[in-house]
This record gives sequence, structure tokens and C-alpha cells, in this order.
Amino acid sequence: MTRRQSLRTVAAVAMAAPLLTVAGSTRQPATTESTRPATAGANRPGTVAGPPPALNVMTYNVRFASTTGSHRWPVRRPAMRELLRRERPHVIGTQEGLYQQLRRIEQDIGPHYDWLGTGSGGGREDEFMAIFYDTGRLKPTEFDNFWLSDTPYEIASNTWGARFPRMATWARFSDLGDGGREFYVLNTHLDHVSQYARERSAELIAQTLARFDRSLPVLVLGDFNAVAHDNPVYDTLLAAGLVDTWDTAAERGPQYATFNNFRPLQPDGWRIDWILATPGVTTHSAAINTFSRDGRFPSDHLPVQASLALRRSARSTKP
Repeated sequence: MTRRQSLRTVAAVAMAAPLLTVAGSTRQPATTESTRPATAGANRPGTVAGPPPALNVMTYNVRFASTTGSHRWPVRRPAMRELLRRERPHVIGTQEGLYQQLRRIEQDIGPHYDWLGTGSGGGREDEFMAIFYDTGRLKPTEFDNFWLSDTPYEIASNTWGARFPRMATWARFSDLGDGGREFYVLNTHLDHVSQYARERSAELIAQTLARFDRSLPVLVLGDFNAVAHDNPVYDTLLAAGLVDTWDTAAERGPQYATFNNFRPLQPDGWRIDWILATPGVTTHSAAINTFSRDGRFPSDHLPVQASLALRRSARSTKP
């Protein structure tokens, strides 16, 4: 079973929880068996002259909202609030966020943000692969969720030996700041235990990407629990027609282990959180954000960021 919402359409069915939230309100989800485009609604923006404006993107494992210990969520929240308000990316793919935690992040990041996603356990249960977006810049036109298993549209399915049910959320956006140019974002979190599950998950993601409109740019964000340049997961996704924005960036900050487990920074450490893109995407800059507040990191992962310019996809349009 899969759950999708036709955006800007008033529809309600008896489901467990909302898939899309807005500050101060909750929208009810709708359910169909096919991908549903959003209703057109507003007029499409005109073509923007000159070079495309930068699209600032972040992938961030925010660590689940634990209630005990020195790294419990109430202690970490102020640092995360300050980080996100400083950066204000146009797109943020989060991993591990729990429903109420994501609502707090939505409040903290400030106005003009919304998010898409559902829990990996179904409805509000377990972690979300949420996609936050700046509503002044982007308008989602369709989105969906699938589980990383042999039965991807069965909620909470887990058939490859992963420690927990794993999933992905994707959305198609219209860029209001770039003449309505459309692109896809897919956000995921691969298993931290089973290499077999990671490899099968990468194959399923590659198959999903192959069904997207090949003329449009694609961004793939996530915590892959696999080291870039040193794991078949990475190889599979690059073979699917993606490039690593860290490698293609015109400017790049220092590399640190993106999972630091609240410990001091590890220069040249393992990079397991990635922003991948189709080759037509230009990466102006990429960075691993080392922000801390009063010596406290907001999460046990460091956010990875990229400033991008979207072009038409360089992937083949052949079937």
C-alpha cells in the first residue's frame, strides 16, 4: 500500500496520519494507486532571463528525538534551530526525524517552509525521510513514498534483512525562482547493519529513478551508511546516471567524517551522507557544515550542503 497526496486539492480519507504539514494546520492525505499530479492552481511563472539562480540543498541526519541522555532532543534543539535559521536551504532532506520532532523543526526554521513525508512504520510511526522546502521558491507538483524491500508499496515492509524498515520519499518540484523549471528530489536512509540490504536498496532506487521524466534534473539526498568511492552502493547509484556533487563542485570545503557521533571533527573521514545529481546540474560549491553551539553539535551527523544550478538532465531520453 502506498500513500500519496494530490497537492492543493481538498481531499480526506480515513488514514492514520497526515503526510504533509503546514505550520499551524494539518492536511489530510488522499490515497490512490497511481502517481497523481497536483492541480495546476496558480499561473506558471514566466521564463527567467540570465543564469539560473542558485538552489541551496542540504542533506541532514538529524538523529531521532531521544528523551534521555546528554544528547537528548530538548538539549540539541536550540543548536539545530540556530543552524537551520543561519543556512535556510531551499531543500532539506532529513533522516531519522520523528513526527513531533519534525513539527518542532518546522516551527524553528521559520516561516515559508513546508515538508513532505510519512513514517517508515506507516503514518506517524518511526523515522521520516522528510523533504523540507522553501515555499517562496518551490512548489511540489507530485510526491510519493516507497519502502526499500521486495514489496516497496507495502507499508513498513522489510525483506532484505535490514535492522529496521527503510524507505525513500521523492517529490517533483517547480522552481518558482527559475521560470517554473521542474526537478526531482529523492531522500533516503539506507540500513546501517546489512550491506546486502544497502545494495538491494540502491538497485531499487536506481530503478525508481529510471521511471522519472528523463528530461528533468534529479537530486538524490541521504544517509547511505556507505563510504563514497568505496562501496558498491555508491557505484550502483553513479552507474544509474548520477554524479557526486562533492566531486563536481567548483569550490569545496574541508572534508570531515559526516558521522562524528558527537565527537570532535575527523578531517578526511568517511563521507557517508551524499548529495547526488544528474550530470546537467552545476555544483557551485559543496561543504560539510561543522556548526556547533556552546560546544554542542545539533546531531551525531554533520549536514552536507551544496549550492546548485539546475539544467536539463543529461540522461538519455531513450526508453
